[in-house]
Amino acid sequence: MMNLSTSPRDDLDPLAPQREAAMFYGLFLRGHSAETLRRDIDVPKPILEKWLSRQRYETGFRDALRRVYHYRKQVLAIFDELVLNEKNRPPFVQ
Repeated sequence: MMNLSTSPRDDLDPLAPQREAAMFYGLFLRGHSAETLRRDIDVPKPILEKWLSRQRYETGFRDALRRVYHYRKQVLAIFDELVLNEKNRPPFVQ
């Protein structure tokens, strides 16, 4: 589920990471495993390093990869906070 491109709108939209994290959180609330969703969100550091080690990539593309990496880490941090808050929330009583 990894998206390597962020749209120009995402670069300008400070709420884009929150919206994406909310989408993954909705999947969590529908029963998807938090760990599976974390793997879908995350870009592991070795993968980024592998991408950046390719000599054929232009500087602009490498910069875009770094932005994607940081964006995904931001989404992951927001998602983790939402999941943690859900686990610490008192049970709903009717």
